[in-house]
Amino acid sequence: MTKISQEQATVVPAAAYDSLLGELYDAALDDHSWSRFLGHVRELFRANYVTLILRAPVGSDKGLMVVSGDIEGEGTITYIAYPRAETPFVNCQTNRVFTVTDLMSYSTWLESDYYQRYCQPQRVLHVMGVDIAIPGGGVFRFRITRPDGTQDFSRAEKLLCSSLIPHMSRALQIHNLIGHKESLNALYAQTIGRLAIATMVLDENGGIVEANQIARDMLQAGDGLKLVGGRVEANYPGDNKRLYQALRGAQTAGRSNDGNIAEALSISRPSGQVSLGLLIEPVPESDWDDGKPCVVVYVRDAVGRSMLSTAMTRQVFGFTPSESALAMELANGLSLEEAASSLGIRRNTARAHLRAIFSKTGVRRQTELVRLILNSVVSLGQQDGGVETEAREENDT
Repeated sequence: MTKISQEQATVVPAAAYDSLLGELYDAALDDHSWSRFLGHVRELFRANYVTLILRAPVGSDKGLMVVSGDIEGEGTITYIAYPRAETPFVNCQTNRVFTVTDLMSYSTWLESDYYQRYCQPQRVLHVMGVDIAIPGGGVFRFRITRPDGTQDFSRAEKLLCSSLIPHMSRALQIHNLIGHKESLNALYAQTIGRLAIATMVLDENGGIVEANQIARDMLQAGDGLKLVGGRVEANYPGDNKRLYQALRGAQTAGRSNDGNIAEALSISRPSGQVSLGLLIEPVPESDWDDGKPCVVVYVRDAVGRSMLSTAMTRQVFGFTPSESALAMELANGLSLEEAASSLGIRRNTARAHLRAIFSKTGVRRQTELVRLILNSVVSLGQQDGGVETEAREENDT
């Protein structure tokens, strides 16, 4: 049980204080729990509003804050305008609790433009706050307010608020680190998706722990790999046996924390298309969630259409919409005649576009053009649509 002073105990019992800290650390892991923590603080201090400003506004950018009280958006992390330049509660010493009378007299406070414009309409009179600095940088503003007709915050309440500062600093740091990790994971997943690589994390039974959209689409098609009873399996028994031998080998390597072992497989496809290429890598035991062995499986479909951005192709190479459309079809393995038919243009028109493409890129053969496009940053752009329509409209004119 967390120890608090006798003076703080007049505000909150020790058991309730422990419960409050539990809610705070829950909020560090889950955005939705901030409202429960702030609501508990509001009840504890008999406040009308409790606000945590996660990011102060800069210039035209709005701030980001969580608020508990009678306000629209209560308890949600909301982009909300906050008059930073006008508030008198700026440039305060970090990690030190203050009230209005620590900064000015009440007569000065009541005469201030900030109070009259923003606080009085919301029946905010008493303010207790602290600017919380976290390790590694960053300052968060924590504000507790009471309406007119109530008592100002006592010394015991200021001490209680001070006792929360180190815990809030740690919780906010954890919240930031988790958010940063989630953002990086999303970025990596998006990058893999742009490279048209199916990626799956499988458990020890071959069940899917995580999979990107390309992997889900591939499994749904069932051409080479499929889902059977929640497990990833190959279409043919021989391939399936080799797949699970590789999965078990990767799990064994993961237990020994040997992350450098990877195995490549070729999986046949009932459609007769070129086989799928698989790369299976272990996840080190130290990285397993809930102690469950996992492996990562990367799958590349050599005949799948490239996820190319036509808009980026135009930006990088200076192509017209018609030239971009033709270049995309050629990069996806079509011959010039097939590309012309797909785009609904004449063969001579396609040849004219190809000559212009060669002139702009400096290549002289179609194979060189395909290699140039696939090895450029174009392959990292998000796929877009509408180019074929633009190309046809351009050709019609």
